[in-house]
Amino acid sequence: MNKRMVVRADIPDDKDVRKRMVTDGLEAGFCSFMLRVGDERYSELGRMDVIFMDNGKPVNPEIVYASVTNPEEQETVLSLAGKKRIVIAETGEWSIIPLENMIAKFRGSGTEVYAVAHDPEDAETFLKTMENGTDGVVISVNDPSELSSFRSVVTSCGKEDLVPLKVKSVKPIDLGDRVCIDTCSMMEPGEGMLIGSSSNCLFLIQSESEDNGYVAARPFRVNAGAVHSYILVPGGGTRYLSELAGGDPVLICGRDGVGRTASVGRCKVEIRPLLMVEATDGDATYNVILQNAETIKMVTPEGSRSVTVLKEGDEVLAKVSSGGRHFGIAVEETITEK
Repeated sequence: MNKRMVVRADIPDDKDVRKRMVTDGLEAGFCSFMLRVGDERYSELGRMDVIFMDNGKPVNPEIVYASVTNPEEQETVLSLAGKKRIVIAETGEWSIIPLENMIAKFRGSGTEVYAVAHDPEDAETFLKTMENGTDGVVISVNDPSELSSFRSVVTSCGKEDLVPLKVKSVKPIDLGDRVCIDTCSMMEPGEGMLIGSSSNCLFLIQSESEDNGYVAARPFRVNAGAVHSYILVPGGGTRYLSELAGGDPVLICGRDGVGRTASVGRCKVEIRPLLMVEATDGDATYNVILQNAETIKMVTPEGSRSVTVLKEGDEVLAKVSSGGRHFGIAVEETITEK
């Protein structure tokens, strides 16, 4: 998830509670905070972005914190499009319609829209409103222990539509450079990354999360394939495997299509024997090039299958889409990739 999540740590009167808002927020994975003027020392508890607040208002004049609970207040906020860097909206009972109006008005204006959320459900809704959602969410809770419940919002990447494809062929090809992606997260059997030779078909390649009797499991790793391959990343874009480096965000996807964000710890590029798996949906044929080794498995509707025993007629899961990609962004144009 590449939206900004900001924790309000300036509201409690008790300074120890304000400090806990920061420490608990950092432990929950947040790195942006609203701090009260006078609490500058709390910014040393971890590396973070800070919006300083004075009596509930941002000190930075380029940031506006506004109430939007009636049509008049909405008009006032909408008039700020293109005039401020960030507008933070505290909505009332009617929250979705004002946010839709703001997202539409501010899009392309240079002004970012943030919504105030008091629970994880609201945060998820605000981030999906009108598909693209708000640019960020301000988390406002009374108890620091509640911040951990927002953790899933930080890592969630929605759900991908995976379909079964039938394998047409599996054939060894020459040696080539392949990429192992070691992440900072643990994965389970059935989880992996979406990889493919063409941008409109990405196969679910399982993590090395299963023991095989010869090599210990490495559940943090996906042996992702040849350097030219595409990988789906958070936000719906793609990157080449050759581009990835430590600290980059990647998408972990499960057999059920549910995605979450992980960070790359390191990428290893090594020369290895490769093979090409071709599969079809009945209309088109797609391929992915992977290392020729027992530990590399493709996810199937029921489990997973090593590429060394994969055969014609087997089913593997993939994300199939139309159109093409330009610098990793989906575009509506006809592109043929073979």
